[in-house]
Amino acid sequence: MLVLRCLVCVLLLSLLAAEPTGASRPPPPNIVVIMADDLDAGTLAHFPRITDDLVRQGASFDRFFTADPWCCPSRSSILRSQYVHSHSVWTNTAPEGGFARFHNLGLERSTIGTWMRDAGYRTGYMGKYLNHYPGPVEATYVPPGWDTWHVPVRRLYREYGYRLNSDGRLVDYGWGEHDHLADVLAGKAREFITAGGGPFFLFLAPVGPHLPANPPVRHAEAFAGATAPRTPSFDQEDVSREPAWLRELPRLGQAGVERADELYRARMRSMLGVDDLVGAVVDVLGEAGRLRDTYLFFTSDNGFHLGTHRLRQGKTTPFEEAIRVPLVVRGPGVPAGKTIEELSATVDLAPTIAELAGAALPPFAEGRSMTPLLRGEPTKGWRENVLVEFARPSNRKSAAQTPVTGYAALRTDRYTYVVYQTGEEQLYDLRADPYQLDNLAQSADPALLKDLRTRLEAMRSCSGAECLTADMLVPG
Repeated sequence: MLVLRCLVCVLLLSLLAAEPTGASRPPPPNIVVIMADDLDAGTLAHFPRITDDLVRQGASFDRFFTADPWCCPSRSSILRSQYVHSHSVWTNTAPEGGFARFHNLGLERSTIGTWMRDAGYRTGYMGKYLNHYPGPVEATYVPPGWDTWHVPVRRLYREYGYRLNSDGRLVDYGWGEHDHLADVLAGKAREFITAGGGPFFLFLAPVGPHLPANPPVRHAEAFAGATAPRTPSFDQEDVSREPAWLRELPRLGQAGVERADELYRARMRSMLGVDDLVGAVVDVLGEAGRLRDTYLFFTSDNGFHLGTHRLRQGKTTPFEEAIRVPLVVRGPGVPAGKTIEELSATVDLAPTIAELAGAALPPFAEGRSMTPLLRGEPTKGWRENVLVEFARPSNRKSAAQTPVTGYAALRTDRYTYVVYQTGEEQLYDLRADPYQLDNLAQSADPALLKDLRTRLEAMRSCSGAECLTADMLVPG
């Protein structure tokens, strides 16, 4: 009997050792997302705090793509981990898009904010939300899922002289140096992080470098003499094999080149304000002793053209300049200075954050968690296809912002394949033609085109978990 009791004791002790008590388990991590507005990939090296505190201390995704190269559809995809054809916020303005459509469809009832709050996180959203917010609702409206809310409701893009909805209270800001939106967000972020009670999830969405790209006064003279990158696609000479919308664009001319350079300098100055915001967040996390247990994500909603492919300025195209965006992640277990080359997309952000936080992911989510990539784990069965969608708005004023016809595009490891609503096609072999100057759609192997069409159709028709099968479809 004594031997039996001892054996039972040993068994119980071993079970207790295998099952740590709640007190011994590591606490859930804090998570901060900082999302720039219209920031193209490849410029982060110009910004010291982003470079020193994020890039050198974390992992950079080299091939990370937006679900739609336009603000509101992209942000809707980020908030819900859905492709545009699933959430149906097609444009920046009503009736096909904008905040009004997102709100009227009831999409706010389930977003990364509600998932994280349900998981026990203290949540905060600060900065730009969805285009034309607050639109049809009161300016004091705060969407579900957010405990703290500091979002401009008036004169958003000026970054001075705007009105902020601060937790349902309207506050006007002026034109003093301390009123710049990026600096105000930095102060609000400090208050949120140091408020106590955790874990917390903070989504910071500064306006920079979105035009008109007004920087903090202290950065107004930076980047003097800088010019927009003169890549091979800058002011593209031969567009004879391109779709009609591109063939109809004139060459830039001297005035167009000078304007591109002027906008480039303005955007870079504006990004210095965002860089200061990043530094402020890192500093307060360090001061509060929270930096080691916090994941920081830095990204953008879409990229931007400045003279490339004859676009004087803008986005919405299926070219790399518009669809490829930066993503840097720093946090527990993420190797410092690592570059991740696997294909990933903005629909993957919310599933990644949810997994890190232990939050439940709804069945409609269509992205995949990038945590295996962050941890350096084997990636067998990883994504092979990225879907990009764009719809041209019916609203004339909104449509005037872009010359691009609606399309669906497939980005693979090697190719970009595009089908426009007009029936026109583009195909680029990115290994041979990284700047996308040679459209092969009329001369490519028919078998290759058939394969790409099949993969694109699978992606643009998928829903929920089906997308995790469609995004792995490879040549048969």
